[in-house]
Amino acid sequence: MAQFDLSPAELEEYRPTIPEPEDFDTFWTGTVAEARGHGGDVRVERVDAGLTELTVDDVTFPGFGGHPIKAWLVRPARVDGPLPAVVEYIGYGGGRGLPHEHLGYAAAGFAHLVVDTRGQGSGWGSGGDTPDPVGHGPASPGFLTRGILDPAEHYYRRVYTDGVRAVDAVRQIDGIDPARVAVAGTSQGGGIAIAVAGMLPDVAAAAPNVPFLSHFRRAVEITDADPYAEITRYLSVHREHADAVWRTLSYLDGVAFARRARAAGLFSVALMDQVCPPSTVYAAYNAWGGTDREIDVYPYNGHEGGQQYRFAPTLAFLRKQV
Repeated sequence: MAQFDLSPAELEEYRPTIPEPEDFDTFWTGTVAEARGHGGDVRVERVDAGLTELTVDDVTFPGFGGHPIKAWLVRPARVDGPLPAVVEYIGYGGGRGLPHEHLGYAAAGFAHLVVDTRGQGSGWGSGGDTPDPVGHGPASPGFLTRGILDPAEHYYRRVYTDGVRAVDAVRQIDGIDPARVAVAGTSQGGGIAIAVAGMLPDVAAAAPNVPFLSHFRRAVEITDADPYAEITRYLSVHREHADAVWRTLSYLDGVAFARRARAAGLFSVALMDQVCPPSTVYAAYNAWGGTDREIDVYPYNGHEGGQQYRFAPTLAFLRKQV
């Protein structure tokens, strides 16, 4: 494994032109409004996880289409006053897992909402609990090409909308300060956090860690690694659909969402990352619309990035912002 992408100096200045559809904002404003229009209650059910200093709630909230989305809410057991919250999205193929896997933020005084990703949760970790009831046309294995010919049908339209509705949900829960909500995640989770920050510019902070789902065309051109290779495999069979594929992905690109973000942002990037190449991360970071942004760089790591070394700087950032 080697540094295969642009040089560090080039990455710091990398601001590619990413085509945006003219109706990008209308598309997403309408999508979120439609999801909110389905209504539905946020259900919060206390769970005995055997944690004497923390409380755990099993949360179910309405996502895209009003579909039920599961999450864990972990928070300090004995706190006066409303808490700041971290809404965390999960990496590709994983689910919300088990409550005791998510203790750090709550132990530090935050409410921590760990959001399932619909249809995932069987690739690694301790599992997920949220189905995706929507079907799709022909696709390569994985999630990137589900509904790839129409942005209205694409899988990530549903996932990004679930992410927005997760913030809506946590803001409704007793004991949470709705003005102090941050979004965070690693890889796919980081990509979802970017999208949510772009659609909800009033979130207090965003912490995308080695984020996925940005600058799709560049990723396909320079890496053979999955998940981006799912797009390559699809186009190697469906040669006639290239224009439709790139049009659909233009509605989902993290660079476009980053431009619309206004929150403080803490990114991380690994310069040997072949899963989410550095230039795709910097494309989103350099487009970030918030004036307060920073990026932590790991020159000798792949997609693992900083792993557990990320917790301390992320915690310090969140304490400053929320």
